[in-house]
Amino acid sequence: MTDLTQTSSSPGSAPFHIPVWSDANWIVRIALLVGLVLIFVALAAPLIAPFDPNAQSLISRLRPPVGFERYKDGFLFGTDELGRDILSRCIYGLRLTFALALAGSVIGLLIGGTLGLLAGIAGGVVEDFVMAMVDTQIAIPFTLIALLILAVMGSSLDVMVLVLGVYGWEQYARIVRAEVKKLTQMPFVEAAQAAGATPLRIAFHHILPNVVSPIVVQFTLNFSNIVILESTLSFLGLGVQPPTATLGSMVGIGRDYLPTAPWIVLAPAAVILLLTFAVQILGDWLRDKADVRLRSR
Repeated sequence: MTDLTQTSSSPGSAPFHIPVWSDANWIVRIALLVGLVLIFVALAAPLIAPFDPNAQSLISRLRPPVGFERYKDGFLFGTDELGRDILSRCIYGLRLTFALALAGSVIGLLIGGTLGLLAGIAGGVVEDFVMAMVDTQIAIPFTLIALLILAVMGSSLDVMVLVLGVYGWEQYARIVRAEVKKLTQMPFVEAAQAAGATPLRIAFHHILPNVVSPIVVQFTLNFSNIVILESTLSFLGLGVQPPTATLGSMVGIGRDYLPTAPWIVLAPAAVILLLTFAVQILGDWLRDKADVRLRSR
């Protein structure tokens, strides 16, 4: 007997699946391992951080990492201008940066995905209004929007989540709207409409399952962009305020000591590089595997 659930999917798109380890090349495997390690470090920060990230010791300030003169036992990555352990602050900074990027990506997905789905199904005035909002968002540099929000509402953690959540929603809206417009012309959707299915049921049971692939790919790409945005805002002093550590704020504060204590900048910058590398490589990999045209070759 034919599986009715299977026949309700788009005939032109294969189900999205994550390829097994053997399907990935060596650089994707490295990115996957790096990503898993960073996730573990972020989740286990209270357990593996050697010191309190905010504990100060002025007599130990600006100590270099292991292998250099004046190295102090226990401070493997050295100390900053207040004698705080760089390694511990990188671990906790990674945790907060990762949490902010994840929260911002989820909020952007919910906003953009909902508006894109609404525009694609409703059409008419609703679609024109949503796409006008998308065009406006694209036309205005987001840095200006972020600066305006932070200037008016302050630089608290909640405001940062709001700013990061607004970023990138228009990309989700455009992708989902385009996919929905294409899917509504497919025979299985027309059959559901002829059978009397409500627009809500069509949206959640027939259309959404078929837009998962591009949404997942866009999510990974947007995640790395949000990491860079948070780091940029924190570097400018507009992100999470001291003494709370984020990777971007550590780079921003450490730039004043770059000639004499470069390890203050290099350690968090290296973590940012690893995080964005892993997410970008995995995002490109997922994009290639989710592309029906590439899988059919």
